[in-house]
Amino acid sequence: MNKQKQMKILMDREKLSSTPTCPACGKNFSLGEIVVPACGEWGTAPKLVHEEDAIFDESSGRFIERKCYEGNLR
Repeated sequence: MNKQKQMKILMDREKLSSTPTCPACGKNFSLGEIVVPACGEWGTAPKLVHEEDAIFDESSGRFIERKCYEGNLR
């Protein structure tokens, strides 16, 4: 199994109570959604974000917030 798939997390009640909103898009998480730990403009410590709000960076082996990743390419 590749590292990208291993990092995907199913949002459960415990995670939902400690992290109710996505720092990348500001929307609320829902029970059963797939989330990933991603670094972003909030610093280097990864936070849970919606899978579609992150990009897996092969060179670093971690997810990065989409806006942050695309901003660094410009």
